[in-house]
Amino acid sequence: MQLFRTKSVEQTLAETGDSKRKLVRSLNAWDLAVMGVAVAVGAGIFSVGAQAAAYHAGPAVIVSFLIAGVVCGAAVMCYAEFASLIPAAGSAYTFTYTTMGEIVAWVIGWDLILEMLMAGSVIAKYWGVYLNDLFHLMGLNFNTVFHFGSFTFDVAPLIIVAFFTVLLVFGTRLSARVDGALTVLKIAIVAFVVIVGFFYIKASNYTPFVPPSQPASSVPGAAASGIMGQPLWQWATGLQPSIYGVSGILSGAALVFFAFIGFDVVATASEETKDPHKNVPRGIGLGMLLVTVLYILVAIVTTGMVSYKDLAKAASPSLATGFELVGATWAAKIISFGIVVGLTTVVMVLLLGLTRVVFAMSRDGLLPRRLSTVGKHGTPASLQIVLGVIVALVASCFDVGVLSDMVNIGTLSAFTLVAVSVPIMRRKRPELPRAFKMPGSPWVPILIALANLWLMLNLSVLTWIRFVVWLVIGFAIYFGYSYRHSRLGNKELSADLSEETKTSIG
Repeated sequence: MQLFRTKSVEQTLAETGDSKRKLVRSLNAWDLAVMGVAVAVGAGIFSVGAQAAAYHAGPAVIVSFLIAGVVCGAAVMCYAEFASLIPAAGSAYTFTYTTMGEIVAWVIGWDLILEMLMAGSVIAKYWGVYLNDLFHLMGLNFNTVFHFGSFTFDVAPLIIVAFFTVLLVFGTRLSARVDGALTVLKIAIVAFVVIVGFFYIKASNYTPFVPPSQPASSVPGAAASGIMGQPLWQWATGLQPSIYGVSGILSGAALVFFAFIGFDVVATASEETKDPHKNVPRGIGLGMLLVTVLYILVAIVTTGMVSYKDLAKAASPSLATGFELVGATWAAKIISFGIVVGLTTVVMVLLLGLTRVVFAMSRDGLLPRRLSTVGKHGTPASLQIVLGVIVALVASCFDVGVLSDMVNIGTLSAFTLVAVSVPIMRRKRPELPRAFKMPGSPWVPILIALANLWLMLNLSVLTWIRFVVWLVIGFAIYFGYSYRHSRLGNKELSADLSEETKTSIG
């Protein structure tokens, strides 16, 4: 079996010219930067920092954000090199197909489907939850959840997913414009909350900046308590679950890494970007910088307003908790509105990313080829609708909160393999033009891969078990369908592809 057969860069680019499967290039660098900010700045900006401070790192959560930001920033620069080299849909899936081979590409594609399907469903679900909270805060007696005996159905996720599915069917450019307007609004809300929060900061709350390590069981609610909840490396080495200290900073970085997901989604839009060789690296870099600054500012305010010990006593620590503890309860309404707006844009970008990954895999024959046909608006309309329906139903009917950690491990696994792929492609095809180069190859990409792997080891045992189960399902599909239907496995089609590549680069 030829499990590690690879596609050439020329073949990949040639396929983007297929008139039945060709996406329209309409995005610029700013559109991509806004897309990255849109997906990374959601409800998490108001909660993930507080949770990491309360249960992991204390005030040193600021360092956790820096670590996660540097690791993610370096990883997305690897994405930027590949996206400037191979501006095709599919992101990490497409990149690894040209370097490590089909079986590795399948694993990454399968991981990306997991990441974006679960993230889209979770975010759409939480959008409904926070929308209802906002209604109640505003004194409106309205609820989007309906009960039919023991079965519950929330129409809010259905509405938001349907809205953006329609927009995406009519064109990525139109969706980007709506997304951009909402993103500017939510950044303004975040900036307002941060500025107000600075007036409540007390320097004493930053002491000790790195709290001494202590058993996780000493803090009720700490995520690391219990065998299934503790980081994999602690369980594997037999260490007692602990929080705070240096290990708390690292586990906090693994947790807040969730805040930076989305830039791999931006790379999936490279096939729809004008002058992608320049605009993709610029868009990714600008978006990453904006997101890192916003999250660090929120972390500074959150830990400065109240002690991390007080945050740990709350049932669900968040930035709103900090405002409530200092008596500024009015901020809860603004934060709730900011969360609803923030989650709105996240849903759109995840729907886009999910569709483009499945689109790329189906164009290669690893999933049914008919899924990769485009409509009159230059978008894979049928596929967008099918995936929109799936996300909407999962979000409306199921409790998907327990699967949110799966988003992290899917992203980190993709980041790891893309980083490793950079020096491999440099060695295999040094002559190819690269508008952007990741500095320090091969050692910097290898260090990036190791850093991502370390963050993965700081995720919980239960997350790893679920991840292995998902991979087993993926391998069953690959060997049962994908291997036999791959275009690379068809000699006649491979010959056609070779003919197409003669004019693909230039």
